[in-house]
Amino acid sequence: MPTLARRTTAAAVGLASALVLAACANPSDGDTTEVADASGARTKINLSPDQHRVTTARVDSIAAEVPRRIRERGTLEIVDSSGSAAPLTFRATDDKTVIGVEPDLAYLVADVLGLKPHLNPASWENVFVGLDSGKYDVGFSNITVTEERKDKYDFATYREDNLAFEARKGSGLKVTGPEDVAGRTVAVSSGTNQEKLLVEWSRENVRAGREPVDVKYYQDDSDTYLALQSGRIDLYLGPNPTAAYHVATSGRTEIAGTFSGAGPTLQGLIAATTKKDSGLAEPLADALNEVIRNGTYAEVLGRWGLSDEAVAKSEINPPGLPRTGQ
Repeated sequence: MPTLARRTTAAAVGLASALVLAACANPSDGDTTEVADASGARTKINLSPDQHRVTTARVDSIAAEVPRRIRERGTLEIVDSSGSAAPLTFRATDDKTVIGVEPDLAYLVADVLGLKPHLNPASWENVFVGLDSGKYDVGFSNITVTEERKDKYDFATYREDNLAFEARKGSGLKVTGPEDVAGRTVAVSSGTNQEKLLVEWSRENVRAGREPVDVKYYQDDSDTYLALQSGRIDLYLGPNPTAAYHVATSGRTEIAGTFSGAGPTLQGLIAATTKKDSGLAEPLADALNEVIRNGTYAEVLGRWGLSDEAVAKSEINPPGLPRTGQ
């Protein structure tokens, strides 16, 4: 497990995703995209509905930890926010099949638990509504651990959370801290930890006598990127994997700065999310640690070009993004 000092260092230097440098469509196969990391190592990403997902064996001792009502039902009800958020969660070339690193990891965990995975695409806000009501067992939806969310949910971590500011290519914009977005127009998705971070930065600017951030919200990524290209916004703050993938595949934007999703002193973490005291956090963490141990976790991250965001161990309810004002 990375130490706090190591995590803080990673946040300070702005850890970049493996996808940031280059991507190109394979001219002989419209169902693949190839990406390259900073070292030049290339990863071919399968965009087709035929995913050949990485699988692993059931572990009886871990499966026995699952609450009885779920064991007897035989399915793991997984919720993931729908939309075009490659390489996290997006639609395959058939425009129907949900693919990405999030469903791949969810399916892998279900394998260990001996359950049939049932993926339920939902809007971001309905991820939490469904968890609250018990409609879904667990969210695999790029959900960041925050202190506020820990009031209602339990977490089992599985990936580092890094955010990126995306700008028009050639804009010259660089973001190293709150002062660089003072007076800037920045788009962000509502209800996300990146919104929380951006709003806190805006307040910090006001306290320091600088202009606040002009925060904008759009319905979907296509509207956001249209606004970015037209100059109606200066920057877009989102998950680093999706920003880096868009930079690599579109060739029209660039990364202006990357940050930990939990602020400057703590490495943000993405986690499997379940209703508090549901009894699932421990088996989820144990299943994640099993796939980390047996190497299938690394295979999944590698096939999506996200090896840089691996964790050494799944943790239950670690420190998260602080409450506003802390």
